[in-house]
Amino acid sequence: MRRAEKLIVVPGGRGQLGHDLAALSADVRAMSSSDLDVTRVTAADLAGASAVINCAAYTAVDAAETDEDRAFAVNAVGPGLLAEACASLGIPLIHVSTDYVFAGDGTRPYEPSDPVGPKSAYGRTKLEGERRVLEAGGYVVRTAWVYGVHGSNFVKTMAALESSRPSLSVVDDQLGSPTWSHDLAAGLLQLASVRPEQRLLHATGAGEVTWFGFARAIFEELGADPARVQPCTTADFPRPAPRPAYSVLSGAAWAAAGLTPLPHWRSALSEAFKAGVVAPRTGAAPLE
Repeated sequence: MRRAEKLIVVPGGRGQLGHDLAALSADVRAMSSSDLDVTRVTAADLAGASAVINCAAYTAVDAAETDEDRAFAVNAVGPGLLAEACASLGIPLIHVSTDYVFAGDGTRPYEPSDPVGPKSAYGRTKLEGERRVLEAGGYVVRTAWVYGVHGSNFVKTMAALESSRPSLSVVDDQLGSPTWSHDLAAGLLQLASVRPEQRLLHATGAGEVTWFGFARAIFEELGADPARVQPCTTADFPRPAPRPAYSVLSGAAWAAAGLTPLPHWRSALSEAFKAGVVAPRTGAAPLE
């Protein structure tokens, strides 16, 4: 790898967050899993880097229930190896984690110091990754409900369903904070520059909403009738892995560390639409 005065290496850089990191900074080198396998990474692979932002993750939440070994390799072993390599080089590692490390039964926004208790294989493997990164002196940033211009996500799924169904049902008993990957990427780059003392942080869009409310907001942005989205319960759509009922993460520690709070989720959604999170439609008008 070439040497540079400033070079931020991003494993897992071909996903929605990695794309935004690369778009925001010419110092970013976004790397795919074939470019850099985090489960086998060494310090030699990171030579020349000034910082690492780890976006590599096994994110198939349901599949992880029967494929926990692979999820553990990517979500726990990989971050641990990255953290050790970064520590040996004297450079910071910023590792992206998830709300799934919590039990999801909270009643107020989770602080970084709150007790954890993952209910899924995905959450367990991510929590072990956090432990290894923090033990080696790296940063951990938990986020939630991320969507962006690149890759698959909830916003794109809702847009596709809006154009193909007269109505749809979305769960109204899971509460969280939608996070535009562009805003998260900007926050991670600021963290790489500021490098505060606090090592475990939360960064999500401000405010909170259910998936049902989020879906209705997406319909509004599409110019469709939000009443076409109807509420349902988690029990109506059982999944192999349990979903947290409460996923709101507090940004208080992020702000206290001198970092810019992410915008409110609703205004961020409008900006994401302006940025093309959903491609302009051609052809037939959407169903009414």
